[in-house]
Amino acid sequence: MFLDAEADAAIRGLWRRLDAAGVPSLAGHTHRRHRPHVSLAVAGTIPPRTRDALRSDLALLALPTLWLYTLGVFPTKRSALFLGAVVDTELLAVHSAAHDVLAGAVRQPWAHYLPGAWVPHCTLAPDAAGSRLAAGIGALHPVPPIRATVRGIGVTDTRTGDVDMM
Repeated sequence: MFLDAEADAAIRGLWRRLDAAGVPSLAGHTHRRHRPHVSLAVAGTIPPRTRDALRSDLALLALPTLWLYTLGVFPTKRSALFLGAVVDTELLAVHSAAHDVLAGAVRQPWAHYLPGAWVPHCTLAPDAAGSRLAAGIGALHPVPPIRATVRGIGVTDTRTGDVDMM
């Protein structure tokens, strides 16, 4: 889910603060042309027919407004630093609708994005392990809440950065 211009700019501002503190943010991943987003699902392959079905189903739903509010860390080896979204029924409805379409139709779905395991978030620094984690939190805390209107949903090819908008 891609965010409105004001929220996009606010997240990019957080990326710049991280970069200035020596914590590589997503802004530095220019080969993938990252832009601030909240992912509903991640998979190795999403076939064209499944994308068409996803496009049809998501067109029937109202896109939610997100409150990106919680500075968090995924406790993995790389310790990704993120800004978590407040979960509400509208957000869960969009997530559930997407996974209803994707179930059994994609290859290599990432378990962390499945219903029941998903933590809606906007990644700030994908690798904030060790001393970078403390530096990243120090550079951002406290983070003011960011109100984000979802302006579009797309399927992004993470190798090329190409986006197929829904």
